[in-house]
Amino acid sequence: MKNQGRCLALLIGFLFWATATLAHEGRVTDAATGLPIEAALVSMGDQAVRTDKDGMFRLEGSGETLKLKAAGYARREIAGTELGSPGADIGLTPFTVKGLYLTVYGIASTKLREAALKTIETNHLNALVIDVKGDRGFIPFQVDLPLAEQIGAQDTILVKDMKSLLTSLKEKKLYLIARIVVFKDDRLAKARPDLAVRTKSGGIYTDREHLRWVDPFSREVWDYNIGIAKTVAELGFDEVQFDYVRFPDTRGGAFSKPATEDNRTEAITGFLQAAHQALIPYNVLVAADIFGYVVWNSNDTDIGQKIVPISQAVDVISPMLYPSGYHLGIPKYRNPVKNPYQIVYQSLKQAQERTGVSPLRFRPWLQAFRDYAFRGGDFKEERMRIQIKAAEDFGASGWMFWNPRNVYPEAVFSDIGREQ
Repeated sequence: MKNQGRCLALLIGFLFWATATLAHEGRVTDAATGLPIEAALVSMGDQAVRTDKDGMFRLEGSGETLKLKAAGYARREIAGTELGSPGADIGLTPFTVKGLYLTVYGIASTKLREAALKTIETNHLNALVIDVKGDRGFIPFQVDLPLAEQIGAQDTILVKDMKSLLTSLKEKKLYLIARIVVFKDDRLAKARPDLAVRTKSGGIYTDREHLRWVDPFSREVWDYNIGIAKTVAELGFDEVQFDYVRFPDTRGGAFSKPATEDNRTEAITGFLQAAHQALIPYNVLVAADIFGYVVWNSNDTDIGQKIVPISQAVDVISPMLYPSGYHLGIPKYRNPVKNPYQIVYQSLKQAQERTGVSPLRFRPWLQAFRDYAFRGGDFKEERMRIQIKAAEDFGASGWMFWNPRNVYPEAVFSDIGREQ
């Protein structure tokens, strides 16, 4: 009887395992056109595969929910039992992100937040990029991360209840992007000098803003930022966007490994790959902000950013295409602030040609702040419209406007807003 019971238990266990690890097959398509979506990520648990050029996938994993995401589309989750026959179509709805940026202080300030929301309403935008770890390393809301507490990243809690705030923003049908500044982290470098970038003479390196950086080779730094990313994914953000995911732009820094071009590129790409893998169970999109010149340069721009490896590591690439940032211009357009359309369009075109990926994989940062390099004046409604047109003519999956003061025009600048 004991043997019979043991055999029965083994049989039940085998059947449970076999059911839990059933292979799921299907085809991911654009719900509007019916065309296949290549490179969509399909996951179950921590297992994931990408669709082929015909939109087909086969996934073996344990779990009950099949999760799907692709740049330029709304994410979707379905029960594995609802998939139907092998090869069945799963449609994803096209989605274009049109957003504004708020700093840690901007999201906490009722005045700045409400003004941004008014601009969003007037222009029929649909997204907010919110700092969850800003340029100085502060995290403006309570998180359960021991290192954040130890280094004082939680000393200034500006948002008392981030969950409730996100809920209120979701009620406005907003797509929420969590911006995490990665390797520029004054708070972590100050509290943990063993993780800090140093000068050749052994001191702590500081940049032009007198802020410290942490070593991009450090796995402890990687884990800390990935922990923050997991926290905000659990809170309900739709996307995690990594900024300052690079080495400081200095030739005088000292790191835990030789900062050769190959080593720099491997560190930055490796971090993004590790973060993307860790976030698979949350089904959030993962994005990386990169310098505008990265799409033009064949080297790593001396900061570890190369367009092709980065395009293979994340879902969305967000080049910072601010005309004011192109101090040398681009071929044929040496005064970028007089040619904002060409700067945005030609840079995106260059990025797509070099990577060979879909234009939907790109969502640029655009300029909504006063020119500081060419005495070119403000970038308000007219120049904002020009930049939007360039991104949309290219076929990007959206765009985001940057203003470090969180001050945006009250008037209409988007075509959708003008049509209403």
